[in-house]
Amino acid sequence: MSKAIDWGPIRALARRVSTEGGHLPFTPKEKALLKRTAAEVGISASEAKSALATEEGALGLLDEESRRIREGTRRLMDALHRMYQHKDQGELASARQQMRDVLAVEVVPHYRALAQGQLEAMADEP
Repeated sequence: MSKAIDWGPIRALARRVSTEGGHLPFTPKEKALLKRTAAEVGISASEAKSALATEEGALGLLDEESRRIREGTRRLMDALHRMYQHKDQGELASARQQMRDVLAVEVVPHYRALAQGQLEAMADEP
């Protein structure tokens, strides 16, 4: 069983940075959060380490993590909605294609796993 993902803290940090005018000195706790989240959203450890070397880099890392979470959420939710519409209409090939389309572009491992799970669940359906 995979570890539960909680992106609430990264979203809260992004809101704090936004309200502070785009500047916020990062504490070791916040840097650890950024490093952990980087791995969860498909950013390499070396890229995260390099970004965390400067405040500007850390802000850029936070922006990229937030973007990947936000866009991945929308992409997957939209695709799931379309997938269920196709399934309800008996169009299983089109339903499967929705998940394949997500897998073709998604970089966040959690979202990829969810799309792959949906695709595998439809494998035995005609």
